[in-house]
Formats: sequence, C-alpha cells, structure tokens
Amino acid sequence: MNKFILVLVISFAFLACKPDEVEKKEGPNTYTLEAPILFGKPNFLNISNNNPLTVEGIDLGRHLFYEPMLSKDYSKTCASCHKQALGFSDSQAFSVGIDGQRTERNSMAITNTAWQSTFFWDGASNTLEEQALIPIQNPKEMGMDLSELVKRLKASEFYTSKFKNAFPNQEISENTIAKALAQFEQTLVSANSRYDQYKLGKIKATDQEIRGEKLFYTHPDPNTGVRGGNCGDCHSGTLTFSNSFSNNGLDNLITDKGRGLISKKISDDGKFKIPSLRNIALTGPYMHDGRFASLEQVLDHYNEHIKQSSTIDPQITEASNYNIAPFNKTLGLTKQEKADIVAFLKMLTDTEFTNNKNFSNPFVK
Repeated sequence: MNKFILVLVISFAFLACKPDEVEKKEGPNTYTLEAPILFGKPNFLNISNNNPLTVEGIDLGRHLFYEPMLSKDYSKTCASCHKQALGFSDSQAFSVGIDGQRTERNSMAITNTAWQSTFFWDGASNTLEEQALIPIQNPKEMGMDLSELVKRLKASEFYTSKFKNAFPNQEISENTIAKALAQFEQTLVSANSRYDQYKLGKIKATDQEIRGEKLFYTHPDPNTGVRGGNCGDCHSGTLTFSNSFSNNGLDNLITDKGRGLISKKISDDGKFKIPSLRNIALTGPYMHDGRFASLEQVLDHYNEHIKQSSTIDPQITEASNYNIAPFNKTLGLTKQEKADIVAFLKMLTDTEFTNNKNFSNPFVK
C-alpha cells in the first residue's frame, strides 16, 4: 500500500512539472510555410522530405545568400543578381559576374519557388538544392570551387556555429550549403500585392485595372466578339506562371535552344520557362535575353511582332481578336487595351515582399 502511494506521489510530481522541465527539445525548430489563401490548396512542389524547413536552416540560408565568401574573389553574392528591391531579379539584361564577365541569360526572379518544379530558363535543375549550387560554380557568375567553399566555411567560427544549429548531425558540405540556401529561397513568398488585396476584398481596383484583369485572363474569340489578351493561357491562376516551357515567338531563327539544350529534343528548341509575373513591373528587362526594356514593349511584341518558327507555341499563333485577314495575323489589341493590361500587371507589385526584413541582408543593420 505504501509503495502504491509513493508511486502516485511521484507520478503527480512528474505531471506538475512544466513541459520544458520534463523534456527539452533538441535540434532545430520546425518552420511551417503557410500557403496564401489565393494560391489555393498547398501544392508545394519543391519542399523535400530530405530537407524540411527549420528556423535555423532558413537563417543560415539567408546569411549564405548575402555572403561574398561564396564567390571566388569575394566580390559577388547570390543577392548581387537577385536584388530584393527588384523582386529578387536584376536590372541588367545580363548580370555581371566575377572579373566583369556577363552571364549568358537574364537572371530570373526568385519568387514563390516552393510551387515550382523546375528552375532556370531552360529548366536545368528540378530542385532548389540543385539550383543553388550552379551559379556558385559557374565561371562567369561566382566562379567558386565547392570544396574550397567548404574549407572557407569550416574556417569560420560564425558559420560553424550556424551550421551546427541548422544541421546538428551533418558536416558542413556541398549538401548542407545547398539545403540551407534552398530553405531560405522557399520562404520568399510574394502574395500581398494590390491585386491580392483586391481579390480578398480589402481594396477596390480602378476601372482600368479591372478591364486589364479581364483581358489578361481571357482567350480571344472573334467569332463571338470576346476580346482578350491571351496572357492567362500561359501565366495562369493567381501564381501567374506555369511549370512548363514555351516558344513565344521571339525569333524566326533560333540561336538559343533553351529547353532543347536540356531535353535534347528538337521540339523543345527555342522554348523557355514560363516565369511568374509577380512583381513584374520591377523585374525588367524582360525575356531570357532581356531584350525588352518595358512592359509596353512586351505587349507590343505579343500584339504585333510574333516571329514564326517550327516550335512556336500554338496558343500564341492561334490567338487573335479578329477573324478577317490580314488582321487575324496579330493579336489585335487596341492601344487602350494594351494600357489596361499594363495597369493590371502593375497591380502585381508586392511592396511588403520587397521590403520584408526577413528577406533582407542580415549583415546590414
């Protein structure tokens, strides 16, 4: 009987302890990425089971993103070509790498990457972990040998501590560097533009913006008099992108094979990844080679200057607001309709995203 009472006393004493006194959590703290309401059902295509998000991993990735140690001559960082104020894109047609070298394609914006299944204009990588290491090693970008980078980070007391907190059971390696960068990039979610606020009923859109939205998402049908800009066929939904590739009629003669370089299929020559249009007003110049300086030039291209080639997207060639030759050879938007679409595109600018302190340079106070 006395033993029974003693057991009860011990049990009640154990239950009375505070949770942190009973069991202290070890290891990094889990971070949950919330899917914005307008993005619909969470469909994270690029959060790996082998690289779960943690507070410490994201923090490490953020520091590495802004760390010049990742470039051969300490002159460049990931942020050199992906500037927060520009929606994590660059203002140059071709970014400047080490030794003043120019990249071969325009730097794509890093936005809402958790919903994407491929990266780079040609889809050269299928995961953010793969993507993270490519520009670091590229001789025209950061020109860094990964084994040397590992040595640099291991020699840093600051980073050895951060890696230990983020990956307590793993060494500093190419793998953990890639994992940390991927974790940070997955948190770069842009979902609070004026367009989002309008769709959530928080603000009112102008008449022009409403007209532009309708034109953007409408496929034209001249037989029924339905006018459209045909943009949403590729830049679909509120995420405004598609996990696919398209030849959008930039050239008659294909000089950059794009996706064809990766797939080795002739049918993919001249096709490039369909990018997100989130913060598009900030991410110019436009296209894989930065040939268009403004959104107005982009609209002029789709409206009047489509070039024919063997792999051109039929969704582009079949779209016209007219069914009478020769007008049916172009999209046929009016000057006002083009201006309306541009007004809508500017609604996609998310100033909260471009000013979010969680995404900014942690070395600058």
